[in-house]
Amino acid sequence: MKYKIKPIAIYLPQYHTIKENNEWWGDGFTEWTNVKKAQSLFKNHYQPHVPLNKNYYDLSSNDVLIEQAALAKEYGIYGFCFYHYWFNGKLLLEKPLHHLLQSSEPDFPFCLSWANENWTRRWDGDDQQVLKQQNYSLEDDFNHINYLLPFFKDQRYIKIDGKPVFLVYRSELHPDIKEATNIWRREAKKAGFPDLFLIRMENFKRQLNPSDHGFDAGMEFAPDSLLRGNKIAKKNIALYLVKKLLHKTGIKKSVHFDNGIYSYTRVVKNMINRDNPGYKYFRCICPSWDNSARRKKNATIYIDSTPELFAHWTKKMKEYTEQNLPENEKLLFINAWNEWGEGCHLEPDELWGTRYLQALKDGLNT
Repeated sequence: MKYKIKPIAIYLPQYHTIKENNEWWGDGFTEWTNVKKAQSLFKNHYQPHVPLNKNYYDLSSNDVLIEQAALAKEYGIYGFCFYHYWFNGKLLLEKPLHHLLQSSEPDFPFCLSWANENWTRRWDGDDQQVLKQQNYSLEDDFNHINYLLPFFKDQRYIKIDGKPVFLVYRSELHPDIKEATNIWRREAKKAGFPDLFLIRMENFKRQLNPSDHGFDAGMEFAPDSLLRGNKIAKKNIALYLVKKLLHKTGIKKSVHFDNGIYSYTRVVKNMINRDNPGYKYFRCICPSWDNSARRKKNATIYIDSTPELFAHWTKKMKEYTEQNLPENEKLLFINAWNEWGEGCHLEPDELWGTRYLQALKDGLNT
């Protein structure tokens, strides 16, 4: 298949057991553990999300990834961007990636994003208790890039003009990020690549020129919390204030004050209409978002997502990509292929089936 726009779906590998998660969260923990416990919090709240045919897969087998890649390709997805977890040489959730590297299947393009945050007990509501910490050093940056080189050399690895595409989730957390990128680029060139193509994801620190951190481009992260608008509960301010008082006094508790409930329609409109930042910028779309499966309180929930609205968003971001990016750099990111715990997945579920995948395909083809 010849791709003009190259849609890349972000991929979460946390669907197999690891020793650390067993110790922190209990034996047998995977992302499905949270997903299965989710509950509907208010009328017409879509929870839990149940995969189509109750396919609670286990990524210990590469066969799962082969099936997923075939489905993604059928609906126009060019490749996967896998989250990659590196903590000073310690790897977490690496099994699916190592299986991929060791096998010729699936024959499907991929790239990596370093998810460089600390792991905390966030799912218990305790962001302060660190389970696994990032400790940055230039020596570690050297070791890291040399670990990554075999992936970059894989013929399936996504490249722009021969440069392996590598993303960093939060470049602003690295105290010497520009020096780190210099090391990464130097080692890549020594390995025979013309350079790297580095993309910083703009989930937290936005509107920062990527070159300030040694990167080639920025990537929008959807849904952008700065563009979500007011909570649904604030539509009627007088009623909102009354309900807030009743909630605070305990007379009538409301999930609207323990969580952030927003309009998917509003965030889509705002993200479509955002200003061009003035540097190379890859756009991002998401079919939905609801992380109440992961959080007992302070969840962020976007309501009223539909395949039709997602198709419209896809179409608009396809047009931006066609108009603003060079022929060989027309990447469009999708959050996500399988973030089930955040209610953010293109993978089919029991409610919608393959309608969001079809909406993506329709949006790309209109």
